[in-house]
Amino acid sequence: MLRPAVLGLSLWALLHLGTGAPLCLSQQLRMKGDYVLGGLFPLGEAEEAGLSSRTRPSSPVCTRLSSNGLLWALAMKMAVEEINNRSDLLPGLRLGHDLFDTCSEPVVAMKPSLMFLAKADSRNIAAYCNYTQYQPRVLAVIGPHSSELAVVTGKFFGFFLMPQVSYGASMELLSARETFPSFFRTVPSDRVQLTAAAELLQEFGWNWVAALGSDDEYGRQGLSIFSALAAARGICIAHEGLVPLPRANSPLLGKVQEVLHQVNQSSVQVVLLFASPRAAHALFSYSISSKLSRKVWVASEAWLTSDLVMGLPGMAQVGTVLGFLQRGAQLHKFSQYVKTRLALAADPVFCAALGEREQGLEEDVVGRRCPQCDCITLQNVSAGLNHHQTFSVYAAVYSVAQALHNTLQCNASGCPVQDPVKPWQLLDNMYNLTFHAGGLTLRFNSNGNVDMEYDLKLWVWQGPVPELHDVGRFNGSLWIDSLKIRWHTSNNQKPVSQCSRQCQEGQVRRVKGFHSCCYDCVDCKAGSYRKSPDDLACTFCSQDEWSPERSTRCFRRRLRFLAWGEPAVLLLLLLFGLALGLVLAALGLFIRHRDSPLVQASGGLLACFSLVCLGLVCISVLLFPGQPSPARCLAQQPSSHLPLTGCLSTFILQAAEIFVESELPLSWADRLSGCLRGPWAWLVVLVAMLVEAALCAWYLVAFPPEMVTDWRMLPTEALVHCRARSWVSFGLVHATNATLAFLCFLGTFLVQSRPGRYNRARGLTFAMLAYFITWVSFVPLLANVQVVLRPAVQMGALLLCVLGILAAFHLPRCYLLVRQPELNTPEFFLGRGPGDARDRNDGDTGNQGKHE
Repeated sequence: MLRPAVLGLSLWALLHLGTGAPLCLSQQLRMKGDYVLGGLFPLGEAEEAGLSSRTRPSSPVCTRLSSNGLLWALAMKMAVEEINNRSDLLPGLRLGHDLFDTCSEPVVAMKPSLMFLAKADSRNIAAYCNYTQYQPRVLAVIGPHSSELAVVTGKFFGFFLMPQVSYGASMELLSARETFPSFFRTVPSDRVQLTAAAELLQEFGWNWVAALGSDDEYGRQGLSIFSALAAARGICIAHEGLVPLPRANSPLLGKVQEVLHQVNQSSVQVVLLFASPRAAHALFSYSISSKLSRKVWVASEAWLTSDLVMGLPGMAQVGTVLGFLQRGAQLHKFSQYVKTRLALAADPVFCAALGEREQGLEEDVVGRRCPQCDCITLQNVSAGLNHHQTFSVYAAVYSVAQALHNTLQCNASGCPVQDPVKPWQLLDNMYNLTFHAGGLTLRFNSNGNVDMEYDLKLWVWQGPVPELHDVGRFNGSLWIDSLKIRWHTSNNQKPVSQCSRQCQEGQVRRVKGFHSCCYDCVDCKAGSYRKSPDDLACTFCSQDEWSPERSTRCFRRRLRFLAWGEPAVLLLLLLFGLALGLVLAALGLFIRHRDSPLVQASGGLLACFSLVCLGLVCISVLLFPGQPSPARCLAQQPSSHLPLTGCLSTFILQAAEIFVESELPLSWADRLSGCLRGPWAWLVVLVAMLVEAALCAWYLVAFPPEMVTDWRMLPTEALVHCRARSWVSFGLVHATNATLAFLCFLGTFLVQSRPGRYNRARGLTFAMLAYFITWVSFVPLLANVQVVLRPAVQMGALLLCVLGILAAFHLPRCYLLVRQPELNTPEFFLGRGPGDARDRNDGDTGNQGKHE
């Protein structure tokens, strides 16, 4: 309703403001209402000398004006007036306000705090056992702006359970409900801001930084929180220090020099400065005068937008300044509201009416609220009209109004008439409160904080004072537009702040010294890998995996065994085909000529049986290539040695027959030769095979070979093979065949053949020599060859043994059957002609040699 009058006086008021004539702006800091809200704002700044030399509990004099504090007070006034003009929030009720100056000093803030708790319409605070029915002058308090003041006033108001909503105190300590039960704030706590700062450092790879804080509760707790956040993210703090607050008669310069000297000694390129504006001003003043090297400064919200710091001469030379600033709603009507208030303050008529209407009881106690506010111009405050904290003040007033609306159970028609609400009753409705301000929906969490987004701001110098440009945001996760950032480096390259270079792929850090960010890079050896870039030790691969040197992952091991397609196996299969083909050819010839003297002299059906056994030995080699299995491992040795025993047992019969015929009298020879043929011969073969079968059974039961997978023998593969549990038992399996071969060799080696007859002993002798040469060579070869090739060695030994026996014994007979059939006579092979006289002393074998 004052708007027409204000418009009519606007031109005159602006001219009046230009002359610097006194205003009545200080009188507008109080307004009566049904419920009054107290306000604590930094309207002035106290003289340092006056505070340090206090010897009596008198009030300091606050002479210098803080334009931001005045604007925040006007923002509260605007919010109260808006609420009073609304019909949907506290309809029919009128809010008032009582705003005081804190001078940014706890000693000054305590006097208005006591005034707020005085009885309504008085200046007295009575002592009661129970304050449940106590009605103080104000219902709630808005402010103060700083954490240092909030810690003092928060405990004081908390005793009376008076709601207190700060618009700037962000210290994490204030979230403790046990200590500050009635404290709320419309800014996030410092932990959120510091989390964003830690993620900023991590995003740019800055893990070697300095952390400085102001030497007060705000800075100390901020550094404590940041240290924990940095450690959790692998960020090392090369130096952590406190910047002293400027005090009269204190050795400030020396302490600041010491802090900066330690920062420069640590060779960091990034500094987190979590400090109050005054501490930041002192630090940068010395840094500029000493012309210290330029760095990246990560600023706290307290000094990022401070005129005291931004206006410091030479500030553009300190480097790149980045910081997070709370994002709030734009109060588009606020600029016009400030102009209106200044215009009204210059109107004598308005001022006279205001003085009569808003006289307070406290004027003779606290004096004029803000005398310096009556000597300002619009130019003095225009720079702070868009300050980010203005919205926080505005939202704080709306939070109290909404809580009061809920407490009174107001509706569209009005608020029910009831006894005045006490502060502790209002407090019940403040917890987890959801309210609206400036188009945003906000909510107090269980700790009295609100969740709001942060903008990442960059100082950009285009004049004597930097401009704040948005280069990112933080809303739980960090987003950065790196292209918008202008670095202080000559080529606009991102500065590097690391104690050690980044390790290459497949290298891990070996920490040296105290800091985990100072390290040597060590290669991961084969069989291990680097799991993540921050690893301090290589991670070993599991047994079924492998890795090369300097690897970042493991690979699955391929199963390795003697595969069918390997060159060695293909060559052995050709040898297998040759051996089996010769065995079948010889068997076919022997069966076709089974009644001939040659076949009868070779043992008849026993000779065919020996060839069948040799064929089975050839077939048994097929169990060695391919992927092993438990059944294969058990069958390999018995399937190859049992048939070989059957073959050698037929040879021992022929060797015995040759020995008997050559070395014994004829009468004995004829008698014994009959026993070495027919059923008795088969009995010998059966006994020999039973003995070998018994040995094989004992071997399989007592020391069964097992299929094993060796993960370490080969670098990149898993070796699957059959392993003998006992080499002694493995040798005993060969014992029967070796014994038969040795006896056969002894029975034929020194035997002299009869003149005119086929020398059967020589074939057996060379066959046994082939057997011994093969298996004697097999032992050292098997012991020294790679495990993966051992099946090939056994295959080769068996096939060479078969081929040796064939070449020495069977193939010469096959040659005679095919190429010299005329020699296939009883006289030549069986010795039944008239010239069959044995002469033991003259072993003339000349004729025999010609035939062979």
